[in-house]
Amino acid sequence: MQVQEENAPFDDINVTPMLDLAYVLLVIFIIMTTASVQGVRVSVPRAKMSAALAKSHLKAITVSEAGDVYLDAYPVTMEQLETRLQQLKAVYPSQPIVIKGDARAQYLKVMQVLEILKKTDITDIGLVTGRAA
Repeated sequence: MQVQEENAPFDDINVTPMLDLAYVLLVIFIIMTTASVQGVRVSVPRAKMSAALAKSHLKAITVSEAGDVYLDAYPVTMEQLETRLQQLKAVYPSQPIVIKGDARAQYLKVMQVLEILKKTDITDIGLVTGRAA
């Protein structure tokens, strides 16, 4: 049996605690990312091809089947929507917006949202669809 001297340096580094920390941070990141992608559940129409949008400062406007309008997950009137979009445009000039309209939503509400986006000069607009079967 070999005895190590008291003042001798270690030849290897134990990386197990560092890996444990990395796994914990990964789990926390996954949970926080999943929790931040919430909103109002709607049944979106299907499309054969969907474009992917960058998620930086991405805002979603949702039109429910009943015709209710939401900015992210918060209900808004058309006047409130226009005011908030003007504020967003002042902070982020190239603010991307996605519209999530229920497949059975009133077409008039979606057109009103598009008119407000046009009025506030927001041109980076996407429509959320599901994949076609």
